[in-house]
Amino acid sequence: MDGFALDGLSITLIVLGILALLVLFAGAKTVPQGYNYTIERFGKYTRTLKPGLNLIVPFIDGVGKRINVMEQVLDVPHQEVITRDNATVTANGVTFYQILDAAAAAYEVTDLQNAILNLTMTNIRTVMGSMDLDELLSHRDEINERLLRVVDTAVSPWGVKITRIEIKDIDPPKDLVESMGRQMKAEREKRAAILEAEGRRQSAILQAEGAKQAQVLEAEGRKEAAFRDAEARERSAEAEAKATQMVSDAIASGSVQAINYFVANNYIEALGKIATSPNQKVLMLPVEAASVIGSIGGIAEIARETFGAPAAPPRSARPPSAGQS
Repeated sequence: MDGFALDGLSITLIVLGILALLVLFAGAKTVPQGYNYTIERFGKYTRTLKPGLNLIVPFIDGVGKRINVMEQVLDVPHQEVITRDNATVTANGVTFYQILDAAAAAYEVTDLQNAILNLTMTNIRTVMGSMDLDELLSHRDEINERLLRVVDTAVSPWGVKITRIEIKDIDPPKDLVESMGRQMKAEREKRAAILEAEGRRQSAILQAEGAKQAQVLEAEGRKEAAFRDAEARERSAEAEAKATQMVSDAIASGSVQAINYFVANNYIEALGKIATSPNQKVLMLPVEAASVIGSIGGIAEIARETFGAPAAPPRSARPPSAGQS
């Protein structure tokens, strides 16, 4: 009997040990990084388990939903969109989202990804349909920003944060693409023609400006030359008047040499005019010319006396030559 009682105790202890292990495993829950577990008691949500080792009430509490709280990417398939100016285009994109509240994401909506996808596609048609085709093709950042703001507000009750929405492709119809190509070509040709015309206009303006400056400089040169010529004539006239005054004063004082100088000077000027006449081939000198030329020595003496230059030494003052005694 003692051996049988010992065996029963052993079996009881073993059963209790197994039950303790089962209770321990049932009450200990390990949550991996990047996930949250919801706990339900009799089918009702009670709390959320964070990453790491957690303890729950065994056989009463149970894990409800295993929620991925890492940022996730959702592909938005191609769909047709009619723009405000009745052009039909095809567009697709991607949506980045992250679950911030595991309980709300688990119990506020059924099939969370499908809900986010349909909400994004609906708003793509709404936002892009409110724009013209040209605006649609050139304002993609504005489309992304409007989509992000609208969809993020709509999914907020689900405990979800939309971090980014990107439109990947916008494909107009083939005939519309060809029309856009022709339009772009015509626009570029127009710009090229305008640039060429502008270049010719600038060239003509620069040439006219250059010609104008050249004429101004030429006129200024003529003006400066005329001014200098007038100044030279004025100085010459002043010198001539001064010389004439001096000769007149000498004549008035009774100088015979001054009279000879005056007569010879006028005579030489008259002969010069006759000699430079274009139709004068032969120059006939009068008999008095020799006497006039002989008065040139007297003219030189008058000039020296008039302008104060020292007179030339007389011939008798020269030193005697080597052959003289």
